[in-house]
Amino acid sequence: MNDPRFTKVPEVVLAFWVIKIAATTLGETGGDTLSMSFHLGYAVSSLIFMVVFIAAIMAQLRVKAFHPWIYWPAIVATTLVGTTMADFADRSMGIGYPGGSALLFAWVMLTLMVWRLACGKVSVSNITSMKMEGFYWATILASNTLGTALGDYVSDGLGLGFSGGAIFFTGLLACIAGLYFFTKISHAALFWAAFILTRPLGATLGDLLTKPLSHGGFDLSRPDSSLLIAVFIVGCILVLPQQAGTHAVKAG
Repeated sequence: MNDPRFTKVPEVVLAFWVIKIAATTLGETGGDTLSMSFHLGYAVSSLIFMVVFIAAIMAQLRVKAFHPWIYWPAIVATTLVGTTMADFADRSMGIGYPGGSALLFAWVMLTLMVWRLACGKVSVSNITSMKMEGFYWATILASNTLGTALGDYVSDGLGLGFSGGAIFFTGLLACIAGLYFFTKISHAALFWAAFILTRPLGATLGDLLTKPLSHGGFDLSRPDSSLLIAVFIVGCILVLPQQAGTHAVKAG
């Protein structure tokens, strides 16, 4: 279907956020599986996942309409490469959680600013041109990388722990939901704020599942956890209703 009223990204409803949070959790456990459990390190793992990301985005760019089996693997790919890139910046490069979070936040803001200047607006679901889709995926990659650093900063740097970090980010998302329903703040701005915050929520949930009991985790296997989350995502795609986002087409 190549109808100009439809975009190549899904409608932002509850199903979207359920799958998004699961995808970000998989990004954490999957990224750590390669870099830590398989001992490939952050740099090598980032290169591997970058290849996966490029392949997934190329597939997404080639299709003419929203396909969940193409869109969601691309989202997962951004969370995987975002996890290992953030860990590489924070740990291997020695920038640290505060510095890494600040640097990645600047990346997100710069991407959004250039998007607005180039296209006249920043969209949530009105993604109908190659240019807008390029900015859309660049922003997603930046936000997922930032989210990883934020999750580590709050849970480790601020000492809230993984369960405390999950509660903290859930609370922030609840505040954004309240602003969405009860204020006139830009829905696009709130969407990207929520999109960023679901990543550290997923990161803390992933760490909560896999970190040792002595560190406040459940000590589950990273590969097994990744497989279970992947199965959950597949089930959600099969069961939860999804459709392409729509936008009004101006007459004439």
